[in-house]
Amino acid sequence: MADQLLGSFVWCELMTSDTAAADTFYKKVVGWTSVPFAPDGSYIVFNNPSGDGVAGMMKLPDEAKQMGAPPHWMMYVGTPNVDQTAMRIAQLGGHVVKQPTDLPGTGRFAVVQDPFGAMFAIFQPATNRPGRAGRPGVGDFSWFELYTPNPDGAWTFYETLFGWEKTSAMDMGEMGVYQMFGRGGGIPSGGIMKPPPGAPAAWMPYAMVKDAKAAAASATANRGKILNGPMEVPGGDWIAQGLDPQGAMFSLHSLNPTSAKATVGKPAAAAPAARKTVAKVNATKKSAAKKAKAKPVKKSAKPAKKKAPPKKKAVKKKAAPKKKTAKRKK
Repeated sequence: MADQLLGSFVWCELMTSDTAAADTFYKKVVGWTSVPFAPDGSYIVFNNPSGDGVAGMMKLPDEAKQMGAPPHWMMYVGTPNVDQTAMRIAQLGGHVVKQPTDLPGTGRFAVVQDPFGAMFAIFQPATNRPGRAGRPGVGDFSWFELYTPNPDGAWTFYETLFGWEKTSAMDMGEMGVYQMFGRGGGIPSGGIMKPPPGAPAAWMPYAMVKDAKAAAASATANRGKILNGPMEVPGGDWIAQGLDPQGAMFSLHSLNPTSAKATVGKPAAAAPAARKTVAKVNATKKSAAKKAKAKPVKKSAKPAKKKAPPKKKAVKKKAAPKKKTAKRKK
């Protein structure tokens, strides 16, 4: 099962300034339900329509706020051995922000940073469970996008670390190449591209909804702000990116409405105008991202499996902001 776990996207986590407000927002926009995981209710798990846990949420630690870290989403990548993967990350030029730590009954995790500044976490389940299999559905995270100042260098890092494989690519002219990747079988699960001018390196997950246009309208009606879209991307899928009421960037994705059995689309690169819009938001987070290397922020731990949500624990490490924008394609 290790080959199914290594390099799979197993969990996403929201660090926010107001968990109650964020809970209401995402229930209305994405359609999730939520249940407390920690005994004291300090960690919340978001479930998809099937009742499977797909994400977690906790309050942004005071230490993180004092260092300038804004509310943000963080993704977790699976590994059969967190300690070995953390060591490998350091050998490849990355940085271990939060050393491997146990989550009793849940697993083991570490918060890390790639050589070019993008933060993410690695997670080893308590039992040898494989990563999520099959295509994502409504309520799941369907795409993972990396903004990095060095796409080629970042690709070498992640390919070496997780064994990801290139699928297709899109030449965006002055914006460079949008490289899509997957874990075998020719099915892409994410893309890599350069960030908007002035924006820090960051990972951004896309939540799948029934209708991105309707979800974007709901986000606006519930005090969120849409920065890009809704827009149709090559292949007929729709995407939208915005800020939730607490300031965390989020992205939405819905399948081509004319294809009942459409598969997850490959994202197309964001238009220049969209990149500029997101750049304005990311610019305010750039200094916080730099501080992450020098001074860690209290970080959270999360689970990485379906109905087995994470047992969260604040950590003294820094959480860098996530920024993104991109269109996806079928």
